[in-house]
Amino acid sequence: MRLKTLAVALAFTTAAFAQSDPIIMTINGVPVTRSEFEYSFNKNNSEGVIDKKSVEEYVDLFVNYKLKVAAAIDAGMDTLTSFKTEFAQYRDQQVRPSFVNDQDIEDEAKRIYDRTQHYVDSLGGLANPTHILIMVNQRASEQEKEKAKQKADSIYNAIMQGADFAELAKKHSDDKGSGARGGDIGWIQPGQTVPAFEKTVYSLQVGEMSQPVLSDYGYHIVKLLGKKPFLPYDSLKADIITFIDRRGIRDNIIDEKIEEAMKANNYDSAEKLMEDRAASLAAQDSDLANLIREYHDGLLLYEISNKMVWDKAQKDEAGLANYFKKNKKKYKWDSPRFKGMAYHVKEQADVKAVKKCVKGVAFDQWAEKLRTTFNADSVKRIRVEKGIFKLGDSPLVDRDVFKKKDVEVKTIPDYPIDATYGKVLKAPKEYTDVRGQVVADYQDQLEKEWVAELRKRYTFEVNQSVLATVNKH
Repeated sequence: MRLKTLAVALAFTTAAFAQSDPIIMTINGVPVTRSEFEYSFNKNNSEGVIDKKSVEEYVDLFVNYKLKVAAAIDAGMDTLTSFKTEFAQYRDQQVRPSFVNDQDIEDEAKRIYDRTQHYVDSLGGLANPTHILIMVNQRASEQEKEKAKQKADSIYNAIMQGADFAELAKKHSDDKGSGARGGDIGWIQPGQTVPAFEKTVYSLQVGEMSQPVLSDYGYHIVKLLGKKPFLPYDSLKADIITFIDRRGIRDNIIDEKIEEAMKANNYDSAEKLMEDRAASLAAQDSDLANLIREYHDGLLLYEISNKMVWDKAQKDEAGLANYFKKNKKKYKWDSPRFKGMAYHVKEQADVKAVKKCVKGVAFDQWAEKLRTTFNADSVKRIRVEKGIFKLGDSPLVDRDVFKKKDVEVKTIPDYPIDATYGKVLKAPKEYTDVRGQVVADYQDQLEKEWVAELRKRYTFEVNQSVLATVNKH
């Protein structure tokens, strides 16, 4: 019932736009506005579309599309739980953003900034340290640790005696990234580095240098280049909004707004709220109305087409066989094909064993029969390429079946013996030899028959005078 409520709301949308958006056609008693037709026509005939249609050509396609949707609704497909769930998810994707505005996001960004600013500045603000790292492996022996400490002490003493900090960082620091910059790490904030290093940084005055300090990485000689308060809001606003979107915070805000709207308007469920919201927005925006309707109808079109054409044709083995029998001439090959397999074995005895294994077995069952007979355990006795081969598909088939000379057949490691088994066909003998083509053609036939039946079952009328005013772009 809720989806039908939305359908009614979309119908009201049609009425609301009636003066500037006239009825272009009526399908099974349901009016279609010019804007809906234009939306579909222009979307399916945009730049890059190879098979563009004129308005007149597209009318037939559009009518068929709407007739199929009508058939899906008559079949109750719009009442299925699977359909309702998928459609509601898509509809909500379009509607949810409307519950927040730029100011809501700005307010959240400012709250995040204020919390971060307070945290950072209360712990000392931003700091710009430079360091020289003498790395110590966490599993290092006491002797190795002492050696690293002695190196750090010697560098520290050299700096105290006038050596250039930046030059020694470039030469000796095991932090190669900052070392290339003379040890400069850049601006950091509390909580961003390991505790021992951070504690040292925030204990220093600008320009002051520490003695070697041990952290989880090794010994650091730290010098503080600068300190400053947290960055101003305007300089971080764009980054904070990006953070809001990437971390799903926007969705959390929307969830809160939906809860507020439910309470304020006495809704029992979010589903009903979203449904009414979609109807309200669609009444104000014909593009959104058309987008939601397109998805609604598209889901129904897929389900009904799958039932009546696509899946039906795939599973109708008798129908496929009969169609092939009546249309054999359509499936002639321009050259013979080899229906069989090219295979590779470890031992000569398996050449005959493979042929014996599949003899009398239906072609589509060969693969499973071979797998269970020869490759069922960890030892793979054969390698097989099965199919319908034309000249050029397989070097082994070209050489051994089509008798082509000067064909190089590469030996497969561990499977030195090559063989083929099957038969050469001048033309397909059964529909399974060209199954893909037959299925596609049979689907086309079912589609044509179905559309013809729908055009007899349902009424439809096109307003030619309105059709002449369609805006093509």
